[in-house]
Amino acid sequence: MNEIYWFILLLSNFIFVLLAYKFFGKNGLFIWIPVATIVANIQVIQTIELFGMVATLGNIVYASSFLVTDILSEIYGRKEANRAVWIGFFSLIIMTVLMNIALLFKPLEGDDFSQVTYKSLNTIFSLMPRIVVASLTAYLVSQRHDVWAYHFWKNKFPSRRFIWLRNNLSTMVSQLLDSLIFTLIAFYGKYELNVLFEIFLTTYILKWIVAVADTPFIYWALKIRSKNDQK
Repeated sequence: MNEIYWFILLLSNFIFVLLAYKFFGKNGLFIWIPVATIVANIQVIQTIELFGMVATLGNIVYASSFLVTDILSEIYGRKEANRAVWIGFFSLIIMTVLMNIALLFKPLEGDDFSQVTYKSLNTIFSLMPRIVVASLTAYLVSQRHDVWAYHFWKNKFPSRRFIWLRNNLSTMVSQLLDSLIFTLIAFYGKYELNVLFEIFLTTYILKWIVAVADTPFIYWALKIRSKNDQK
């Protein structure tokens, strides 16, 4: 059943990206970036079995941010795509700081519900500094590379019929960097090398699948832009 839910989650993310763009235009894409980064860092704490592999949630919604920066790169240019990257980076820092300050408050004594919710929030948001550094570093490096690489390949293949090529080449390498940086910073020394490699490999494979699957949606975004231009 996990595989069915995974595909539902995959499709839902891409549809929400397009709906955000359809109803709110470029601002909708900017809105999606902090949504994706925050939700992904909450979902990632959940480990599941998927296609016979051990994986974490969060890969899909996080990978959807690469679709957004590619749409911004294609339609609005490098400056707007980089702006989205910094918005996501800033939102991730804000969430981490505010939620960890919130955990300093003592829950109401004698209130069982407050005690339970505090423990749940503590589990989710009391991130280890190493995980936070890994997440922020991987995000910034991979996203900045994605914007650079998209425009590198766009200069090489400027025709719109090659959007699929620049979308996939930029995203797949960026996802590789993201998975490698996060895995090494977060888990090196904590797991044996074979386990470390398995975590990296399964994470990248799932992100690679998402990168391939998002290709039709960037073309769909271009159609939405064309219809909006006609209004």
